[in-house]
Amino acid sequence: MPKSNFAKRLITLLAGLFIYGVGIAMMVKAEIGLAPWDVLAQGISRQTGLSFGQSTISVSLMVLLLWIPLKVKPGLGSVLNALLLGIFADLVLPFIPHFDFYWGNLLVFVTGMVVLSFATGLYISTHMGKGPRDGLNTGLAIKFKLPFWQARTMVEVLVVLIGFALGGQVREGTMLFALGIGYLNQIGLRIFGLADKGGRL
Repeated sequence: MPKSNFAKRLITLLAGLFIYGVGIAMMVKAEIGLAPWDVLAQGISRQTGLSFGQSTISVSLMVLLLWIPLKVKPGLGSVLNALLLGIFADLVLPFIPHFDFYWGNLLVFVTGMVVLSFATGLYISTHMGKGPRDGLNTGLAIKFKLPFWQARTMVEVLVVLIGFALGGQVREGTMLFALGIGYLNQIGLRIFGLADKGGRL
């Protein structure tokens, strides 16, 4: 997307973040496990007494510090990502259905993963800065010349193991997310021309 049209890029960024929030809300409403970073935030919350939201912010700040050695630069999108995703998720959460049967909730969870992955490519395509976690994953992929899905999968598995050790909730949805989200994100990036067919950025 051309970098000259700021208004269009900002609208696209906000749309991408909103759609991302919808994806988060779908996975939360499914109640079959938390995404790895949320497992970590919950584990930190249980160990420190911080609220879940405070723990999520703390994790984001720690991740941003990891950007420094990877030479990833934050942008407006990085800030808005940290501020708006939770708000958007809270707004749509009451409208997401929860089923009385397992397979319905599993479908909601998987659809949420797909929605989130599309949204990742959409908001990154504005070139207004990556979210804290996406910046870490793309930075690792570029530094070590890995396909994006490999970099993200390794990070997600490590995060969920640490979160679980700290007392975060881990269920089948957590492992499904950890193992599948990297590849789905790679597809989302390819849709917007941000990764080649081999998954490299």
